Amino acid sequence: MMARYSDRELEAMLTDLESDLVERKESLSGGARDRVREAVCAFANDAIPVPTASIDDLSLRRFEEEYLPLAVDAATLSQNDRSVEQRLAAMKMIGSDDNPTPTIAGLIVLGKRPRDFLPGAYVQFLRIAGADLSDPVIDEALCDGPLMGMIGRLEGKLDAHNRTAVDFTSGPREVRTSTYPPAALQQLTLNAIMHRTYEGTNSPVHVYWFDDRIEINSPGGPYGAVSRANFGRPGLVDYRNPSLAESMRVLGLVQRYGAGIPNARRLLRDNGQTEPEFRVDENWGHCTVRARP
Repeated sequence: MMARYSDRELEAMLTDLESDLVERKESLSGGARDRVREAVCAFANDAIPVPTASIDDLSLRRFEEEYLPLAVDAATLSQNDRSVEQRLAAMKMIGSDDNPTPTIAGLIVLGKRPRDFLPGAYVQFLRIAGADLSDPVIDEALCDGPLMGMIGRLEGKLDAHNRTAVDFTSGPREVRTSTYPPAALQQLTLNAIMHRTYEGTNSPVHVYWFDDRIEINSPGGPYGAVSRANFGRPGLVDYRNPSLAESMRVLGLVQRYGAGIPNARRLLRDNGQTEPEFRVDENWGHCTVRARP
């Protein structure tokens, strides 16, 4: 059971101008106060502590040897006398140095066994021989573990099934063309992992590879400024999991916020394919990528 902020705590956040749990807007209208209260809770979702976990459930070696050197430059680290708890809290991996309980983001990025506390924190991969879920499954994988391991396992499966054709005759140099541009699949699957909801669901991200398409489905409907009507619009982005998004930037998984889907569109067009098709409903986001003709 995840922690919830009380009405009193939410009110305190609204009046605390220095709180980093609140995203503020210049103006509000209508039933603003109730909507802001809901937004504060949602905005902080991946930075709230998971009370059943302890700091021992995080890999401190991974944090200090792999994550921190990417997040903070060496000169600053050498002059920084903060405790490991203070450093974890600054990165939103625990609630605070006084309350070293791992957050949702902390468990996803540094957790030894994230699914012990977030049962849906994995990707289910299926390779289906056909065009329908009732057709035979010829390969499958449950991609879990901390973030980098989960993504590495998924990308290994995607690479293994992505066929590359080599053209020796059309010009002086050979031309290699994949069924799907690997970087486009990477952008779209990372987008699903970043923006999904981890709270209140046991469902993973689904990546189903059919003969004629790939379907990427993630739990969590539209969020914040993103609606069913404008989902996928270039330049429009909002973050259900801002701490996780920042961690993915630190780890080099994303270079520029909001660029993933536009890059995937461009890569697919350059590969002679149609752009990805997006559809959202109340609780799910769906992306379909058609195979190269």
